[in-house]
Amino acid sequence: MEQILGKEWEITPAGGTTGDAYVAEYDGRKLFLKRNSSPFLAVLSAEGIVPKLVWTKRMENGDVITAQQWLNGRELKPQDMGSEQVASLLRKIHRSQDLAEMLRRLGKKPLFPQAMMEKLESLLQPWSDEPIVTQAFAWLKEHLSSLRCEELVVCHGDMNHNNWLLSEDGQLYLIDWDGALIADPAIDIGMLLYTYIPKEKWENWLKFYGLECTSDLQLRMKWYTIVQTLYALVWQKGKQMEKEVQQSLYFLKNVLDN
Repeated sequence: MEQILGKEWEITPAGGTTGDAYVAEYDGRKLFLKRNSSPFLAVLSAEGIVPKLVWTKRMENGDVITAQQWLNGRELKPQDMGSEQVASLLRKIHRSQDLAEMLRRLGKKPLFPQAMMEKLESLLQPWSDEPIVTQAFAWLKEHLSSLRCEELVVCHGDMNHNNWLLSEDGQLYLIDWDGALIADPAIDIGMLLYTYIPKEKWENWLKFYGLECTSDLQLRMKWYTIVQTLYALVWQKGKQMEKEVQQSLYFLKNVLDN
């Protein structure tokens, strides 16, 4: 990093799971640096969905470093996720043709429910003695043929409140796009609603977003939330995150029961 910015810059790790993010500071200036971000970052920045991209530079070893504007602000708290501002930004993302076109140009293929099921089936073999998991997978199979989605969009894929950044001037951003996909928007909407919004408030939140709370949409949201939770369980078990595994099993039971 020093050969790009100069030795006068102080560079510190920014945390995160990949270890490829840094904060650079010098003379009152502050930048967020990331190694090998997707070229998708440029169009996200142009649309105001992530903090402004300042520059992109290629290093001698082939790595690409991106620098984004550092914004003072805070991550959203769970209770913030029901806001009209969150619904409006997610709607903007899902309706952006520029985002969808860029992801396709980068070679991203649409993700369909059948493919998700086929991959999941092999991953869940070690879970055959966990009743709630086998029940969940059986429910997915039962309802697979009932899924109807007219429009595939760019989905973020991780609606965790920590990925939403509210700047001091009130601008909302959605960051950490490494898992972006082209799929049914119910992938994002379902996980957000099941995780953060009481069911009696779903209809109002969906009005902010611009959708009716139909039985068809509710089925799709439930289906994709169960799929994502099962994938999370497999990942958490692989990382020996036992506390998180138990939380996901409890969440999975709640989704199935609602």
